[in-house]
Parts: sequence; structure tokens; C-alpha cells
Amino acid sequence: MTTLPALRAAFDRVPGYLDAATNGLPARATVAALRDALDEWSAGTATTAGYDVAVARARAAYATIVGTPVTDVAIGSQASALVGTVAASLPDGARVLTVDGDFTSVVYPFLVQADRGVQVRHVPAERLVDEIVPGTDVVAFSLAQSRDGRVTDLAEVAAAARSVGALTVCDVTQATGWMPVDATLADVTVCAAYKWLAAPRGVAFLTVGPAARERLRPVAAGWYAGADVWRSVYGPTMRLADDARRFDVSPAWLCWAGAAPALELFAAADPHEVRAHDVGLADALRARLDLPPAGRAVVTLPDDEHGTLRARLEAAGCRVAGRGGGVRLAFHVWNDADDVELAADALADAGALVGSARRSGD
Repeated sequence: MTTLPALRAAFDRVPGYLDAATNGLPARATVAALRDALDEWSAGTATTAGYDVAVARARAAYATIVGTPVTDVAIGSQASALVGTVAASLPDGARVLTVDGDFTSVVYPFLVQADRGVQVRHVPAERLVDEIVPGTDVVAFSLAQSRDGRVTDLAEVAAAARSVGALTVCDVTQATGWMPVDATLADVTVCAAYKWLAAPRGVAFLTVGPAARERLRPVAAGWYAGADVWRSVYGPTMRLADDARRFDVSPAWLCWAGAAPALELFAAADPHEVRAHDVGLADALRARLDLPPAGRAVVTLPDDEHGTLRARLEAAGCRVAGRGGGVRLAFHVWNDADDVELAADALADAGALVGSARRSGD
């Protein structure tokens, strides 16, 4: 087990970087692995076998992070493409329940199936469980919302979905890396690993157990989805992998070279310690702003149409994001109390706008 101080020490300090929810920072081991991979490619010594090792390492590490058998993990490049596999597998006329305002990668893949009669219903996150009624075929939602980091109770949603025979599809992108995640609670999960897991963009995962695999069509099947990858490069016969690898998309090699060491760092860490660190910093900022603790790694504040709060933060040296009419600050393992003070000082004379956050109860 890697201690939290050791995990934090694996990253170079970037003062004021509060944007893990948009793009994670690379660990030094990831930077080194990418440089080595570029050198090998440039020298003509890179091999597909070497890249396959990186993919296998990353897949195994991710399985550990989300508590699922490695045989239930498929690889891809983007969350929307993996959700699209589920959407394309639905029968005509299927009824899908989603969260109003959820990230579009969770919703668009289902909306584009409208010509087949697939119906998508959007409800507020706080009513998701209550709206899972007989006749619902799929419940698709993010474990933590992109806009503000609010967390949905996955176990509660999964239980309600099981009671009506609905498939659960959970995007864990904005949760995995800062909080414990149990992917076995959902039928299907997807994760883009370039945020809280600090992998290069272009690395994504799908988890799907044996029962759910029977309900999905591997619409992106190619040679990497074959039972024997290197005997699957030419047709016409097809034998797909028996496990979740049948949903694999051939990897963007260099991305995976950098992903393996990053994922192994988080696989060896205690997610409860990471959560305590990240949430502690976020709630410390909230306390400085006279806001109640929220128990999540993200702080969001309403901003005006000119982005006044975001501009103040950026002028002070903070890297933050504007999302959904507000400014979003995301704290992760590379942050410390100095980042809290930097953000708090930048917001100290913005009382009217921060006060509206107090009144809204965020």
C-alpha cells in the first residue's frame, strides 16, 4: 500500500492548480514513461508487444481501483464511445432514465437512438431513485456530477433499478481517483481516466459483468477484441474474447504507456485517505467562505455572466474552470493548504457573489 504522502510526492507541485475535474496533472513516472516511449518510437525500437504490456498493466490497475475482476474490464478511448456501445445495444423503443443536466457523454449516445423509438427521460438528480419505475429499461447517470461534484448513491440507484429489471449505466469519471468506487454495484460503468486518475487523455475503461455482457453488442469489435489478438487481424472468421475484452477498442499506444504508471499509483493508494485529503481541502475553502461542508472534492460558486469570480481566481494564479454558470474548483492529491489560502484570498473581496452561494445552499 502506498501512503498518501508517497502518492502526493509522486506529483510535481503546481501552485494553484485546482482543475483536476477538467484535466489531471501527470505524475513524474507518467512523464518519464511517455518520454521513454517517444524515444523508442523515434529510434524504431518500439514494439506492439511492449505496448500490450502497458495496456495489461493499466487494465489490471484499474480493476483494482474500482474493485472488479480484471476480466470485467474493457478498454477504450472516450466515455461517450463506451456509453454508445450500450445505447446501440438497446432494443427499439427502449426507455432510458437520465439525470437532468448530466454530462452529455452520458446522455447523447441515447438521444441519437430516437429514430429507433428509444425514449430518454430526464429527471433531477435528487429524484432519480424515485423515478425508477416499472417500464424503465436503463438508468444512466454520473456517480459524481461534472458541474459541481455532487455524488449520487450508487448502491441505492442500483437496488431500485434491479427491482424493476433496469440496466444501470454509471459514468464514474468524476469520482474515480478521489473517492472509493465499487464498480460491481452497477451493471456497466465507464470512466475517462485523464481527470482524477491523472492518465493521458485517450484512456478510458468500461466495466461489465458476465450477465450484462449478454445484453450488449460489441459494435466497435476489431482485432483487439479477438480471443487471440494477434490471430484476429485478418478475416473472415471471427472469434471474440469471452470476457469483457470483446468490447475493447484498439489502444492509442502512447497514451497507455503513460497511463500504466499513473493507474498503478492510485491502485496502490488507500482511496479513503485520498478522499479525506481532497474533501478536507475543499471543505476548508468552504469554511473560509462561510459555507457549510459539502463532503466532496469540488467547490462550485455561482458566477456572473462576465465570469468575475473565475477572473479573480485566475489573476491570483489559480487554475479553475467555468461550468454551468459558475466557477468550479477541484482539489486533488497535488493540492495543499497553500492552495486553499490562495483561492480564499482571491475571493475575499467578492462577498456579494460568494454570498449568493451561501443563500443557494451549495
